[in-house]
Amino acid sequence: SSGINAEYGDEYAPGFSDSVVGYDALAPPDLERVFGLTGGNIFHGSMGLDQLFTQRPTYLTPAHTTPVSGLYLCGSSTHPGGGVMGAPGRNCSKVVIKNRRQHK
Repeated sequence: SSGINAEYGDEYAPGFSDSVVGYDALAPPDLERVFGLTGGNIFHGSMGLDQLFTQRPTYLTPAHTTPVSGLYLCGSSTHPGGGVMGAPGRNCSKVVIKNRRQHK
């Protein structure tokens, strides 16, 4: 056993727990110290009502754009927020492509 309850994965993927060769468990203070994530927040900002949809990270930077021409935001601080889905990067790339087509 790996010590992280990986055996629960065996129910859906037999042999999963045997494939785990190591792991790190980081608490929020560790995430802040190691990666510079303020408060250890993996989403780079709270997901309060003022941080949802196109207002993420702020209403001043809608649709992944910034006031600086050609500078786009695509991290987990942007819509739709963090996680393992990669959606902020995908959404940003679509905005970049759209903007390049408009400025040809």
